[in-house]
Amino acid sequence: MSAIIPSAHDLAVENANAAYAKTQKTPFRQFLLAIGGGLAIAIGFTFYVTSQQGALALPAGPMKVLGGVCFSTGIILVVVLGLDLFTSTTMTVLPLYEKKIRLPLFLRHWTLSATGNLVGALGLAVALFFAHQHMSSSGSWGEVALRTAATKASHGPLETLILAILANIAVCAAVWMAQSGRSTVDKIFACVFPISFFVASSFEHSIANMFLLPMGLLTKYYGGAEFWNSQAVLESGKTFADYAAFTPMAAVQNILIVLIGNIIGGGFMLATFFYFTYLKNDVKKVKKVHGE
Repeated sequence: MSAIIPSAHDLAVENANAAYAKTQKTPFRQFLLAIGGGLAIAIGFTFYVTSQQGALALPAGPMKVLGGVCFSTGIILVVVLGLDLFTSTTMTVLPLYEKKIRLPLFLRHWTLSATGNLVGALGLAVALFFAHQHMSSSGSWGEVALRTAATKASHGPLETLILAILANIAVCAAVWMAQSGRSTVDKIFACVFPISFFVASSFEHSIANMFLLPMGLLTKYYGGAEFWNSQAVLESGKTFADYAAFTPMAAVQNILIVLIGNIIGGGFMLATFFYFTYLKNDVKKVKKVHGE
C-alpha cells in the first residue's frame, strides 16, 4: 500500500473497492468476520459501561466524552482487524450502484453481516452475565448497563430513527477516513473523534444495542435479589418497578428501528453522497470506453 495519503476522489475509490471486496468473501468467512465485528462492538460497549461507573459525579460533557472515547475501542478493533460490521457494511451500496454486484449477493451479505453481528454481540452479553459482570463494583456495572439500556429503549420511534441515522453517518465517516490511514496509528486516530462524537451525543447504533439491551434485560430480570439489593442499586434509589417500560418487546422495537436508521444514514446518505460526488462520473467513463 502506498504511503501517500489519497486524495478525496482516490479515497472514495478505495472505499468502494473495499466494500466490493467484502462481498467477495465466502459466506462462511463473511459470517465469521461478522461474529468478530459484533464481538468487537460489544467489547467497546463493555469498556463504555465500565468507564461510566461513578461518572455521574462528573460534569455531563466530560462524562459523555469519556464514554465515547472508550467505546471507540470497538470500531478500532473492527477497522484494524478487518472485521465485518453491519453499520459500515451498509456502504456496500457502492458496488451495487457500480453494478459490480447483483442484488441477491448484496442482500445475502447484509443478512450474514447483521446476523453474525447479533451472534457476536449477544454472545458476549450472555457470557458477561454468567461471569457475574453485572455485580462488579457492588452492582455499579449492572446499574449503569440497565440504566443506559432503559434510556435507549424509552425513545419514541421518530426520535430513535433520527438518532440512528446520525449515528451511522458518524460511524461510516470514521471507517471512510480510516481507509486513508497508512499505519495503525493513522487508522486509530481517524476513528476516535467521529465515534466519540456520536456516543457522547447519545446517538443510536444497532450493533451496540444488540449487546447493551440484552445485557440490560438479563440484569433486570435475572439479576435477582443480589443485584436489586446491591449497594449501587440501593444508592441509585431505583427499583424493579422503575424499569417497567423496559421490556423485551421495547428492546426488539428499538433494535429494528435503529437498524433501519443506520441503513439510511450509512448506505443511503453518506455512501450515496460520496457515490454521486466522486464515483458516478467514473462509472460513466468506464461505460463510454466500453461503448455501453
